Amino acid sequence: MTTTLLTDHPAWTVQPDGTTGRLAAAESGTWYAAWDGAAVALTLLDGPGETAPAVRTTSATDLPQRAPGGLTTALAALGTVHRMPSPTLWEAITSGLLRRIIRAEQAKALYHQWASAYGPAFTTPAGTMHTVPGPDVVLALGDEEFRAVGALLHRRALPAAATAYLEHRDLWAELSADDLVKALQEVSGIGPWTAACAAADFTGDYSVYPHGDLAVRTWAAKAAPSTPHTDDPKAFEAQWGRWAPDRHTLHALTTHTLAWGIHARPPAVTP
Repeated sequence: MTTTLLTDHPAWTVQPDGTTGRLAAAESGTWYAAWDGAAVALTLLDGPGETAPAVRTTSATDLPQRAPGGLTTALAALGTVHRMPSPTLWEAITSGLLRRIIRAEQAKALYHQWASAYGPAFTTPAGTMHTVPGPDVVLALGDEEFRAVGALLHRRALPAAATAYLEHRDLWAELSADDLVKALQEVSGIGPWTAACAAADFTGDYSVYPHGDLAVRTWAAKAAPSTPHTDDPKAFEAQWGRWAPDRHTLHALTTHTLAWGIHARPPAVTP
């Protein structure tokens, strides 16, 4: 059975020996996640580890029948797509903010610079890794700290998100993916793209992902070049919705498209 790992989250890195892994710091413990080619293997690093981070799997059989055959044929070759949601909402919000506007490779580098500079470190089978600094740490940082890692663009949005998270995290954790998107957009500096990206990341529900995103449009066009695609984000979202008219198939179409694009590119080495 063919399986593919979706590594859209910037925490995933490829080590010199070819191992794909990431740090997953959850409230119940901190884990090292490694892809063995068929599934995600978890190693507990710290904490009681009562609840391991979840891994969502999406079968190619879930792809929508209404989508063009050329596209679904290309995506079905990935088989079952595995994806690990962010273990905490705060990490999802942080990575969503750091990923906005810039290209994926730049976002990955910025994420690791940010985490390495100000986040806690853990010893993993792949060496020392860092997770993102918590909201209290972010609130204590000044202009120079943001500037030092190239994150000055986020000087206002990250502290605003940290303040809101500390106030609303219990409520937010109970919200549906749709309601979480709406709630996050009430925070200064979090726009529709970041809110949808963070909500999809944390809940694992990619039916709320920003489907008009450049990455989705680009990889869909490359996966099925003979299928007509529009480059207008709003028109593309409408087209995407017609192809996948329910949450189940919309999630599958989006995760497989993103996985196809990442699978087709050369792997990124740890910054």
